[in-house]
Amino acid sequence: MSPDTQLFYLLNNLAGQSPFLDGVVVFFASYLAYILVALFFAYVFFRHSKQEKFQLFLIAGISAFFARFCVAELIRLFYQRSRPFIDIPVHQLLTSNEWSFPSGHATFFFALATVLYLHNKKWGIGFFIAALLITVSRVIAGIHYPSDIVGGALIGIAVAYAVFYFVRKITATQVQKTVIPTY
Repeated sequence: MSPDTQLFYLLNNLAGQSPFLDGVVVFFASYLAYILVALFFAYVFFRHSKQEKFQLFLIAGISAFFARFCVAELIRLFYQRSRPFIDIPVHQLLTSNEWSFPSGHATFFFALATVLYLHNKKWGIGFFIAALLITVSRVIAGIHYPSDIVGGALIGIAVAYAVFYFVRKITATQVQKTVIPTY
């Protein structure tokens, strides 16, 4: 048995132990994502100038969208890994009919957490913890292998860093052009 499958079973064996724990896992795996997105919008709306709001929405939107719907889907087009509950016996709390690798939730929420971390470390750490809760809960619920989460997290983080520094470089170049008069 591979280390990935062993770690999957270690986490997935937490499912089915108590209705309360199962409820917490399902909440984290399915509903915490909506709360996290709402918190992101609240953070941006209440704390920044119009220019900062626009830039943060732009970077976060491009990062999360590109990581989840371009990179992850491109990988799934060529590498189609089935969900754990299809391949092996599991304690299944949730279901999904998409391919397993990379985790779409991990790509999206780790990209969002990275953008927030690069903007505000304290909030970013909170978002990383929430992204970890969401994604590990999806392993416990039986719909992802741990490597799906790690792969998705790495993609999300890498895309967010690239977009953040690309947009930052473009905006710095535009500011230079408006500040330095050319004769």
